[in-house]
Amino acid sequence: MRTWKRKGRGSSLRICSQLDPHEVELLSSMVTSMQELLLERESTAPTDELSEVTGIRTGHSEAPSDLTLGRLLPDFHRPDQDRAPTAEMVNGEVNRALRSVHEPHIISAKMAAAQVVLDTLPRGGGELALTEAQAMEWLTALNDVRLALGAMLGISEDTPDQLPPEHPHAAHLDVYHWLTVMQELLVEALM
Repeated sequence: MRTWKRKGRGSSLRICSQLDPHEVELLSSMVTSMQELLLERESTAPTDELSEVTGIRTGHSEAPSDLTLGRLLPDFHRPDQDRAPTAEMVNGEVNRALRSVHEPHIISAKMAAAQVVLDTLPRGGGELALTEAQAMEWLTALNDVRLALGAMLGISEDTPDQLPPEHPHAAHLDVYHWLTVMQELLVEALM
């Protein structure tokens, strides 16, 4: 991936870059895997009679037990954000209610952003030209893929910039850094 460049003005403005075939394949694979995780979560959501009557979708009320999904679909409030003695109540009932109501919409938004990436990837590599709206969806999807990969790798402030080449996660960490740079350069191009 080269850098992102702005081309044109107004409604003809495009955010452009160049992707190599292996980069397209890697992005496609990671975005598709993330979609599969989200689809599995969505498909296991409980259904209720009120939802069926009103057409209002509801989702899980409990946070995902899977670390990666937990990073993609975090709680709305965590006890460590609030030292008040009612933190457990807030974390419990309010989080369950908020999750049940909002998780289907959050999953839909993440799926839509991921689909924009898949639909705009140049098959076999090559020129990529995005509208501003598509570039914003790319930012969302890149961030989600980074979060998922970071959760799987256990990325923290203590994670070194590089791992020894023989380390089983060395290549994955390189991909994480590549996604970070791609996202950062896209933000700069949009600004």
